[in-house]
Amino acid sequence: ARICQLDEYVGLPAGHPESYRAVVLREVVEPLGLTEDSFMGPDGSAADVQAACEAYDQALAEAGGVDLQLLGIGTDGHIGFNEPCSSLASRTRIKTLTQQTRVDNARFFDDDIAQVPHHVITQGIGTILDARHLVLLATGEGKAEAVAQTVEGPLSALVPASALQLHRHATVVVDEAAASKLKLADYFRHTYANKPVWQGL
Repeated sequence: ARICQLDEYVGLPAGHPESYRAVVLREVVEPLGLTEDSFMGPDGSAADVQAACEAYDQALAEAGGVDLQLLGIGTDGHIGFNEPCSSLASRTRIKTLTQQTRVDNARFFDDDIAQVPHHVITQGIGTILDARHLVLLATGEGKAEAVAQTVEGPLSALVPASALQLHRHATVVVDEAAASKLKLADYFRHTYANKPVWQGL
């Protein structure tokens, strides 16, 4: 197994406990009993950030691509750190975080927005869409509007997660609160309950 990082803050010191490298190592790699050799991610402290983005996109391709991509969703519909109006064809690149995303992420930085970096490296939407299976997880009422726009709204760069509508194998897993604004929630429950065994996830 290999764990591939989705995104990383730019400029956090090496070993910072809230760098995504540290979080993924702590929360995923170590509990699974994997070694750090099985982990790959972009270098958020690189002197040449653009080159680091291109190198990571190439490393993902050379590793054979991503089999299973786990995604969260921002309250504004971003996936990875592809903020609203991101190109739906984008590759791994540097992005500037919106104020809303920085406010949302301040909880990881002692509720101090001044500590939240302004820039990140993120797999682009085009990079994400290259994965063979996408699984988006969302919980809570705060994500309900973003989930509804992603699943039922028009395909739009304004809601980057809506790009999942283009993918041949995307699974959206939500709790009742996050599903609360879906107009077709009953239909989705029905189709899941009657899913043919051969169809798999």
